[in-house]
Amino acid sequence: MSEERLESALEMPLDLERLDDLRIIEALIFASPEPLSEQALREELDEGVEVLALLEELATQYSNRGIHLVSIDGKWAFRTAADLAPFLTKYKIVKKKLSRVAQETLAIIAYHQPVTRAEIEDVRGVQTSSGTLDVLLETGWIKMRGRRRAPGRPITYGTTDLFLDQFGLSKIDDLPGLNELKGAGLLDGTVPASFEVPSSQKLETLMDDEVSLEDEDEGEE
Repeated sequence: MSEERLESALEMPLDLERLDDLRIIEALIFASPEPLSEQALREELDEGVEVLALLEELATQYSNRGIHLVSIDGKWAFRTAADLAPFLTKYKIVKKKLSRVAQETLAIIAYHQPVTRAEIEDVRGVQTSSGTLDVLLETGWIKMRGRRRAPGRPITYGTTDLFLDQFGLSKIDDLPGLNELKGAGLLDGTVPASFEVPSSQKLETLMDDEVSLEDEDEGEE
């Protein structure tokens, strides 16, 4: 056997293993009801498998198809291609339309997180009912992050991966910035100098002024 044919024969099992790993990753993501992290996928494969490289290869394979493999805050899921939305709208069922108050509250949470109910009210300038927060919690777009290190230990709220998925964002950093919001007519000139899009890296863990919800010694809101 020539040297070239020998090298080809030795490489073939590796190619087959890579294809098997691609198929396993594809099946796991397809079957999962929620986006999967690289770590979750890595636990299902042999040690040493380059999961990220396989995910990127799989994403490339699906890039020109009706279904895309997308990253959502570091987790992976299959989603229909954005340009096909007009063809799918007739199958969409709208269960409940958010009220203007709920939309405002959601926007405040997205841009000011972690934020308490009192802080939401300060931004809106009016009282926010607990019912509004309950509705947003039911959508799964926001969550209770922790408690503020302040009198009364008020609960802090933040957005979820489902929020990112719903609004087509890979990470919270992809929220429209100041110039984009102004260009769309959603902001006037009276914007605080400290305004900035929240950072996903900063939000990965509790802030210094937050404590865990599981800490029973911190009291009730």
